[in-house]
Formats: sequence, structure tokens, C-alpha cells
Amino acid sequence: MIKSLRTTALAAALMAATSLTAMAEVVYHRGNTADPETLDQHKTSTVYEAHILRDLYEGLVAYSSAGKIIPGVATDWSLSNDGTVYTFNLRDNAKWSNGDPVTAGDFVFSLQRIMTPDTGAKYANILYPIKNAEAVNKGDKKPEELGVKAVNDTTLEITLEEPTPYFVDLLAHQTGLPVHPATVDAHGTDFVKPENFVSNGAYTLVEFIPNAHVKATKNAHFHDAGNVNIDTVFYYPTEDRGAALRRFQAGELHTNDDAPTEQVAFMREELGDKFRVAPYLGTYYYALNHEDEALNNPDVRRALSMSIDREFLAEEIWGGVMVAGYSFVPPGIGNYGESAYADYKDMDQIDREDKALELLENAGFGPDKPLQLTINYNTSENHKNTAVAIADMWKPLGVEISMVNTDTKTHYAMLRDRQDFDIARAGWIGDYSDPQNFLFMVESDNTGFNYARYENPEYDALMDKAAATVDLEVRAGILRQAEEMFMRDLPFVPLMYYGSMNLVSDKVSGFEDNLLNVHPSRWMSISQ
Repeated sequence: MIKSLRTTALAAALMAATSLTAMAEVVYHRGNTADPETLDQHKTSTVYEAHILRDLYEGLVAYSSAGKIIPGVATDWSLSNDGTVYTFNLRDNAKWSNGDPVTAGDFVFSLQRIMTPDTGAKYANILYPIKNAEAVNKGDKKPEELGVKAVNDTTLEITLEEPTPYFVDLLAHQTGLPVHPATVDAHGTDFVKPENFVSNGAYTLVEFIPNAHVKATKNAHFHDAGNVNIDTVFYYPTEDRGAALRRFQAGELHTNDDAPTEQVAFMREELGDKFRVAPYLGTYYYALNHEDEALNNPDVRRALSMSIDREFLAEEIWGGVMVAGYSFVPPGIGNYGESAYADYKDMDQIDREDKALELLENAGFGPDKPLQLTINYNTSENHKNTAVAIADMWKPLGVEISMVNTDTKTHYAMLRDRQDFDIARAGWIGDYSDPQNFLFMVESDNTGFNYARYENPEYDALMDKAAATVDLEVRAGILRQAEEMFMRDLPFVPLMYYGSMNLVSDKVSGFEDNLLNVHPSRWMSISQ
């Protein structure tokens, strides 16, 4: 009798413990570079916004944990024989966080909204392959003329201007994410506020406290909610990489999407596999303002670029987690051959410096008549150390550098608003593996990303020609001509190719290194 009572009590205690474990909220503390400037997917432009939006919304296609394209709201799709009409079949159990069904009409509304000029989408041109998209975005045609059509609630048809081999990849970008039409109609731009927020992804927004965190909780109406292990995600702005590392070591962060380069050796020794370095499809560069009187001279731009010791930056400043970059399109990208490298790539560094000095002297500058420039960079010890090193490399040429540091949000707003600057630090991470996604940035009409204010009709014509070319080999040759022109004119000075750095706790599973460095929270789990 006593044994039976003890057994019963033990069983009850085990059941209670199991119940409490099952009920325990799983919380993911995620370091995420900076506060989002916006959570409007049609106005976004940064990687750290994409990390959040990718959790809150689901497009026609989505990313797997390995960074591969997988079905999202669309279960499958087909392409017409001429390569210009996609038909997407939507899942019938896709719902918004308020329980409304996700329909083909929602995607029509969303795609028309991003192309409407009044929306002010900085990234609208990524979807220009859609028929009439550019004309709509420039106000020459009505949104209703965009090549998107809801055949019925679960069938969406998208017509393209011409065959575009990477189009489905484009739809995984945050600009391809849908908005909830009724919420946008009711609240306008305030649809992004937590109290108004309706999303269709694995999570929904519940709180945004600037300089503190963004908080998202699991969306019970998400079609795959049963396989989402994490209940709540906190995204913290971690511009100070050193502070983020300390928080990670203290167990306050499960992951962080960057790390202080000056502590790479320490992290490799102390953190082991928790410090992740992987190849990344991106380029770290300096934008040169072509409207500046001195920088408008191609010899000055070439001299500044030639004299930079990129190997030193990559190895000594960035601790070997970056690779010296002599082209804007990173090597290994899809639908391309060899990148168009700078013709001084293999010159001895001393010879390059001598040539740079000669070019500057011919332009009227030198130690006796210094060229005075300012470098703008966003808050980060990594960016600061890079700027200081480059300033030292330019000093023997008679170039005097001053520096302006602002937070990330202010820095990129300055660039997009076309405020005055000389040289500005920036970086670009590929949204899809195709050279067009890099070279399109300096087309004359790309006011959102052409920070250099570069205008070259010949370059624009090559990009237009490439867009109309179906043969991938011929198209690659045209894009290479464009990159050669880019490297001659230097709207941007490529410095390094990125390697992604992540801090990942051993409590986290489902975090897979990949070329795009995309890590949707829905695939992860946290051990308590």
C-alpha cells in the first residue's frame, strides 16, 4: 500500500513536471545589428530589417534553414513556354494572424502598392522584371496595369517583360512579402504599429521599443505553426559588436549577426564552434560622391582606389574573416564568369602607391597641396578601424581625412536622401546569386542605392541590353562589360568581399551557415 502511494505520487510529480516543461515559453534572444528604420516591407532596404520581416511575413516562396528557395504561400508554380508567365498555386490553409485567409488578391494589392510612386519604395526596382512595373513605378502607367492577376483566390498569375532566370529568387526578398490589404486601408502607414499589425508569417509583431528591442510572438494561424519551436523572439540592436560579444558570453544573447573583428583571435580560441565564419555573397565598399569637385576627376578616384592595401584590411583589420576585393561583383556568383577585376590587382603595392601619387599630382594635389576629404561611416569599431587604416594609407599621398560617425539609421538615411558627403562606407549583400543584383545599384535612375550619383548612359544601356537578353552566356558577357565600365569609373571603390560572422550559442539548433546568411527563426529551437 505504501509502495503504491509512493509510486502514484512519483507519477503525479513527473506528469506535473512534464506539463510545466511543455508549457514553458521558449524565448530566443537575437542580436540584430541595429534598429529597423521601418517594418514596412515596401520601404525596407537593409539586411537587419530583412531578418525581422522574414520572420513576420511569408511570401510566395521562402527560405529554408540552408538558405535555399522553398515553397511559401505558394505550394508550387509553373512557367509558360516562352518564359514570361508564372502561375502560382497558393495553399488553401494560409492565413493572416487575425484569421483572414491569404489570397491571390492580397499579392496583387501588395505588388501594386510597392510599385505605386506615392509609396516611395526604395527597392521597387528589384521587381522591375514584372510587366509594366517600371512604368507604374515612374508614374507612366496605372497600378492596375501591372502584370499581376488573381485568377481566383488561390491562383496568382505574374507576367514578365521578358524571361528572367532569377525571378523566383527575387520573390524571396522582403519586397516580395505581402501586406494585409484591409489593415493598410484602415491605418495607412501606421499598419506597422504593433497595435495594428497583421502578418502571415511564423511570428507577429507585439512590441517595438527603439534602442531596446523588437518583440515578436508565434502566429497561431501560421500554416506550419505546429513545427515552429520558438514562442517569442526578441531582436536587439547590437551596433556595438564588443558589447554584443560580452552579452553573448554572459548568456544574454543566443545569437548575434556580427562580431568585433579586433577580437577574432580571442573568439576563435575561447568560443570555438560558437564563433561561426562562412562565405557570404557580399561586397564592402566606399561610395565616392561624383558631384564632389575633386572626386569628379577619374584620376583622383583611381588614385584613391589603387593606394588601398586591401590585403592588409582583410587580414589585419578584419582578422581574416574578409577577402581582399578588386571587383564589385563577388567571385563565385551565379550566371556569370570571372568578375571584372581592377587592372592593378596584381601590381606590387609600392608600385601602386607610386602610380597613385603621380595621378594625384597630375590632378593638382600632393603633399604641398593636400586633398581634404571626409569619410562617413556608421557606428562600428570594425568600420572605424577600417577608415583609420585607409586614412593612414592615403596620408603619404597628401590626402587629409576627417571622419564622421553616425548610427546606422542616420548614416543610410543620409545616403538615400542625397545629403552632402565625400566618401561613405557601405556594404551590399546579394539578394540572389546573379551579377545584376550588384550592378543595378548604380543605374542612373536608381536613386535608392546609387549613393555615388553616378550617371552614365552607356552603362545604363548595357544594363538594359542585358535585361533583354535571354541567352545566359551572352547576357553574362554584357554584364561583364558593364562591370568593366564600373571598375573604370569607380562610383564605388570595392574593398573586400564579405565573410559572415555569427555568434551562435550551443543551446541553439537549426542555425545553418549559408551563402546568403539568412536564418529564419522558424527553423530554430532553443534548449532550456
